Amino acid sequence: MFKKIDEKINGLLLVIIFPFLLFAMAYYGFETSYVLWIKSAEKAPDFMFTSVYAYRVIPNFLSVHVTEIFTYVVENYTPFLKKTLSKSGSYFYHSTFLINAFFFILSSIILDKILQLKSAGLLLNSRVRMLVHLLAVFLIVIVQYVPTNCDLIAIFFYLWGIFLSLQYFHKRETMSLITLCIVIFVSTFVRETACLNIAFFAAVFFDWNTFKNKDYRSVRDIFFVFAAFCVAYIGLRLSISQKSSFFEGIYFLKNFTSFYNLAGLLFGIIGFYFSYILCSESGSKLVFKKFLFFSLPYLAMITMVGLFWETRLFLPLILTGIVIASHQFKNFIPNQ
Repeated sequence: MFKKIDEKINGLLLVIIFPFLLFAMAYYGFETSYVLWIKSAEKAPDFMFTSVYAYRVIPNFLSVHVTEIFTYVVENYTPFLKKTLSKSGSYFYHSTFLINAFFFILSSIILDKILQLKSAGLLLNSRVRMLVHLLAVFLIVIVQYVPTNCDLIAIFFYLWGIFLSLQYFHKRETMSLITLCIVIFVSTFVRETACLNIAFFAAVFFDWNTFKNKDYRSVRDIFFVFAAFCVAYIGLRLSISQKSSFFEGIYFLKNFTSFYNLAGLLFGIIGFYFSYILCSESGSKLVFKKFLFFSLPYLAMITMVGLFWETRLFLPLILTGIVIASHQFKNFIPNQ
């Protein structure tokens, strides 16, 4: 009984309390050049509704309404906190922290569930699994030097999609596939990162040999996942004013001529490399290679219209590498 209580306490400390404290330190313990404007903004800036950010409907909705609620509560019920809060940022900044912290904790919880699902190699040891979880948490926190209102929400939905993909891989329950499609559809209203769930699903399920043998069941499932993303993506582009752009600018040359951007690229490459060498099984290595292949469109986009120095763009890929290295893929396509 006492052992179970200790396990629950350790789980609470590892998955919720420690990550939250670390996250709070990142937002209030120091600041970077990216933080200056958001700390002074009193509300969600107009460009969030007239640029590429306009398609990130769920984060924008939360930014507006959580800021309104937070402002109302402080002004009417806790006015004694106004002076303290004003020293460390605007109401909009504090609201952004609350939103991101909430989805960060949810991400930590779902990551813990993923790491416990068919663990491979050293991760069968709970202490090693704890260290891997802490590593992933540190990676998520360290890229918060570029705070946005959408990245942590997108990470949560992405990890949820990975969990459902792995559940479907091992159990082949139709409900897991249906739920995955719903999650991808909804997460497309958060950020385009939802497309990486397609890459992960395809990396796990697509097998060239079964395809050559005219077994198209995996292709059928991949199509459903792909369709869930496309319906939401195209619907967003058709329903939101065409004044909204698809990207902010072309940064291809800047990415390969700036020292900071080259450093960010190196960070991503080293992250992929260590994720790969952590793979102890041939099945994991194969899934990892296929995931990178199916992620090429995403990598091409961040090369063209993203900045490598904003290493948050590599985060979903590195987290996926950690998950793949930690998982058992003994039977690549299980018997049905």
